[in-house]
Amino acid sequence: MKLLGYMGMFFLVLGNLYAQQIKITGKVTDEQNLPLPGVNIIIKGTTSGAQTDFDGLYTLVAKAGDILMFSYVGFETKEVQVSSNSSLINVNLKASSSALEEVVITGYATTRSRRVVKHSIASSTISKRKRRKSKNQTGLRGHVAGVHISKAPKLSSTNAIKIRGISAISKAEQPLYIIDGVPLDGKDINRIRGIDPAKISKVEVLKNANASALYGAKAKNGCVIITTHSGNYNVDNHESYKEIVENDFKQVQIAPLSTFSIDVDKASYSNVRRMINNGNKIPSDAIKIEEMINYFDYSYDQPLEEHPFAIHTEYASTPWNKDTQLVKIGLKGKEIPQKDIPASNLVFLIDVSGSMSDANKLPLLKKAFTLLVQQLREKDKVSIVVYAGAAGVVLKPTSGAYKNKINQALQSLSAGGSTAGGEGLKLAYKLASRNFIKNGNNRVILATDGDFNVGMRSDKDMKNLIQEKRKSNVFLTCLGFGMGNYKDSTLETLAHTGNGNHAYIDTMQEAQKILGKEFGGTLYTIAKDVKIQVEFNPSIVKAYRLIGYENRLLNDEDFADDTKDAGELGSGHTVTALYEIVPIGSKSSYVKEVSNLKYTNASLDKNYTNELLTVKFRYKKPKEEKSIKIEHTLTTSKFDKVSQDFNFAASVAWFGMKLRNSKYIKNQNLEDIITLANKNKDKDNQGYKSEFVRLMRSYQDL
Repeated sequence: MKLLGYMGMFFLVLGNLYAQQIKITGKVTDEQNLPLPGVNIIIKGTTSGAQTDFDGLYTLVAKAGDILMFSYVGFETKEVQVSSNSSLINVNLKASSSALEEVVITGYATTRSRRVVKHSIASSTISKRKRRKSKNQTGLRGHVAGVHISKAPKLSSTNAIKIRGISAISKAEQPLYIIDGVPLDGKDINRIRGIDPAKISKVEVLKNANASALYGAKAKNGCVIITTHSGNYNVDNHESYKEIVENDFKQVQIAPLSTFSIDVDKASYSNVRRMINNGNKIPSDAIKIEEMINYFDYSYDQPLEEHPFAIHTEYASTPWNKDTQLVKIGLKGKEIPQKDIPASNLVFLIDVSGSMSDANKLPLLKKAFTLLVQQLREKDKVSIVVYAGAAGVVLKPTSGAYKNKINQALQSLSAGGSTAGGEGLKLAYKLASRNFIKNGNNRVILATDGDFNVGMRSDKDMKNLIQEKRKSNVFLTCLGFGMGNYKDSTLETLAHTGNGNHAYIDTMQEAQKILGKEFGGTLYTIAKDVKIQVEFNPSIVKAYRLIGYENRLLNDEDFADDTKDAGELGSGHTVTALYEIVPIGSKSSYVKEVSNLKYTNASLDKNYTNELLTVKFRYKKPKEEKSIKIEHTLTTSKFDKVSQDFNFAASVAWFGMKLRNSKYIKNQNLEDIITLANKNKDKDNQGYKSEFVRLMRSYQDL
């Protein structure tokens, strides 16, 4: 009996020991004690685990008695048993002497090493004759060991692909599919059947722990790697844009104030231009009218007073609706000569994931950045951070005097792997903060298609990250590249949250504009958190609506709240906003009658009968947190005394509304829009306004 009692106590203690949850942290290094990022730590016999960050650090929860498996490509797998006091486990991995010869490993380095994991990869190059016989993935059957492809029932057009040794686990579990270096989300798996077998060059299969070692927990069920002849196969168009709900008319007696943040972004115009030139359908949410208007230069006078921008207002009849009037509000930022711009601490954060392999992505990006490098001065310094499956430093802070060294680092980059954008942003901000220049121009320049598929992925997660990082007084510029999976919404969110700007580069011409001609405005902020609040005079204006800026609207009380974020104004930038107004006495089907108020009696002040509106501005100096307020009044005496700038901006807004199928334009005639733009495109030294006219004619022919 005593023996049974002892045994019971033994098993009770043992059970408590093994049930104990322990939070384990540690660092994984190589034989030179250098940190290893991306090491997979798996609890043996489970799919639970973690991965090391850029500094080789990890955190996970395990039980006493668990065995941790540390695996990394090119190194021997190491097993460590967890004990009751194993809160810190540091591991040193040894390089494998016999495993590797033939798999491409890409990530944060500037060079590539080709290796193979023994017994983990089955590979087949499909001959042309065999491809001609194939009509779908079943053409791969028999060519790759361990791959079983079965014909689906007649009601489904999808073939089932399973890897030997995996299908026994669960019929619902699928391997990770990677096409030309791009991992596919679960929602895309069925689209693999749409790949033309004639386009497939090679198929590789990774099984067991080796799949997880290369591609993380997503590959726990194995991995099918498909390489096409083009090397840049796109499964589908996954471009995304934030929803835009067009601004409606508001009645002045009920809502006399209109408040919004400025927006100097220009991405929408160049993106729309790309779609028209390619003959693509334009998603309505891709059309941000304020960004189209602000793409162009206007002949606004420079500021003469102490404020960093000048204010210009004018109004006239609306060209697309004879019953309304159009008001233009323009800002002109002070132009700072390049030699007078403070020393710059720039971190180029470059996406080198597989989705960036297209000619209009990383190859264009590298050429575009050489334009920026040419303008750097000796007192400026540049660092380069890249990210794919992990993030890393390619170029430590380097003086602008060493342009060849910076360009060589850029040209050495190549694309491949998944997209850990969140890790890249963290590392870039860390580097920028470490090399911060007091009273200088400190900025991260993110260049990507915005397709983040590892780690942080949602716009909300990214916004929260940048809100924290912007406290460092490091600004953010986002440059979008490419098509097919361009994530405009993500880049817009990052730029707005990071006290920065957003542009889309589709050609070297656009690169020259953004990184060459407008270098100062793109990279040097002269005023931050710039807000506009317009108060309309109810004795003259019945109703109004702001054209565009739907994603930049603010509450009226936000205007005086210095904690509320708003847009930034760069050196030499112009900002233009248009309001369509319905004058008192004019009837409009857009303005609905509202019942009389019982408790509020709004009386009109007779002293301001010649004032149409008052526009108020608040801004902060780049290094300060208290805003400065200025005001400007537009009187009725200026009606119809308008400039060519007014008419050209109106033509751009008119075309943008037509593209969006706006319910607020009565005249839909494209030829009238072209005529208005053509008559008012003087002072077009760079030819952008003439290009706009040609673009509208191209759209007319679609």
